Amino acid sequence: MLTILGFAMIATFLVLIMLKKMSPIAALVLIPALFCVFVGKGAKLGDYVLDGVSSLAPTAAMLMFAIVYFGVMIDVGLFDPIVRAILKFCKADPLRIVVGTALLAAIVSLDGDGSTTFMITVSAMYPLYKRLKMSLVVMTGVAAMANGVMNTLPWGGPTARAATALKLDAGDIFVPMIPALAVGLLGVFALSYVLGRRERKRLGVLTLDEVLVEEPETETETVLVGAGTGTGTGRKAAPVGGSGSGTDADADAGVDADADADEPEEDERLAGLDPNRATLRPKLYWFNALLTVTLLTAMIMEWLPIPVLFLLGAALALTVNFPHMPDQKARLGAHAENVLNVAGMVFAAAVFTGVLTGTGMVDHMATWLVDNIPDGMGPHMAFVTGVLSIPLTYFMSNDGFYFGVLPVLAEAGQAHGVSSLEIARASLVGQPLHMSSPLVPAVYVLVGMAKVEFGDHTRFVVKWAALTSLVILAAGMLFGII
Repeated sequence: MLTILGFAMIATFLVLIMLKKMSPIAALVLIPALFCVFVGKGAKLGDYVLDGVSSLAPTAAMLMFAIVYFGVMIDVGLFDPIVRAILKFCKADPLRIVVGTALLAAIVSLDGDGSTTFMITVSAMYPLYKRLKMSLVVMTGVAAMANGVMNTLPWGGPTARAATALKLDAGDIFVPMIPALAVGLLGVFALSYVLGRRERKRLGVLTLDEVLVEEPETETETVLVGAGTGTGTGRKAAPVGGSGSGTDADADAGVDADADADEPEEDERLAGLDPNRATLRPKLYWFNALLTVTLLTAMIMEWLPIPVLFLLGAALALTVNFPHMPDQKARLGAHAENVLNVAGMVFAAAVFTGVLTGTGMVDHMATWLVDNIPDGMGPHMAFVTGVLSIPLTYFMSNDGFYFGVLPVLAEAGQAHGVSSLEIARASLVGQPLHMSSPLVPAVYVLVGMAKVEFGDHTRFVVKWAALTSLVILAAGMLFGII
């Protein structure tokens, strides 16, 4: 019964948010509370929720101060050179912009933290997508998949968890998987190329000068970084080679091409990248760069817990860049909406994970799946693990999968002569989809900063991320890694 209720709870949640019948926060709170009553453990709901909140509180703290830190770094201009470089590469071509999104997300993912990756990627790419009326779910989907592949780095989390759970060396798990993961990353770039061609077909191609052309002054409009400030009539320049009408790509992306038509022409993020903004601190550029490099190094080297590092980093960045109290309050106020949205999502997710774990539903679901593996698949347990990792890491936290399910799969594999190393490598396959799971706090940073509905992002990314995971699995089997 717990198995059925567990699957029913997850399915209900996904259906309601994808159909936009409930907001993600409401669904994360109310649906598990209701199912907790169905299970007959309503009296213990408070304990389950508090356990979930306790486990996710450090993550919420980390995200809150990380948003403040990177928000301040964006305000003071630390990432402006990155945006200029991307502009130079992309040249207002939708195809190049989508590929550039995947490339930037993959590079930034080297720090091993998904939240950091999404904050930097969205901050750099959002103005281009917004200015050209490109599909924002393409941006969030591509960034999530690129980060998902790179999340398998030994310091990214899953590899370390697999090594710990099975008492293996993280290097022995990860290094042989590099060819398969490289194929997966190439698959993300290839998919970005295809999605970029769809966007180019829908919107046409503009030169950078056409995007930033000055027109008769009727409405002031802030333009992209590195190009100066111009004025416009409040309309977009007509695309070359395209009518601007929607195609099937729009439906596939899950958003209308004109979904943002009612929003103000001068978006706050475009204003935030104004090269003449008052918050710039060019004289402190190298201090801020050194502070950021030091912070990321400390994260990778694990000198201090990540929430503590971002707390210290945010306090130091605010104090040095904005020594006057009114300026500090203004910066905190500017980023308060993002902080509240993300922290709210994390604590709401704590209710979901608390009930799923506390009632025992997640354990029964995992046991049911393992018990229903056909006996004939025993010698192919590495393949089975790879396939199961795709849905299981989406419906479960990494901790739940790697510490709860993986040891059982490894034990079953050993009984049929399959090594724990093969099982561990196969367990990494599902990470491209995992990064878009509603149980991953970083995804709320991604959709929140991009102003994309979580349901739209889910509807768009699931099929492509699952395909990327299958590509990694196929490559691993082809190379004899899995």
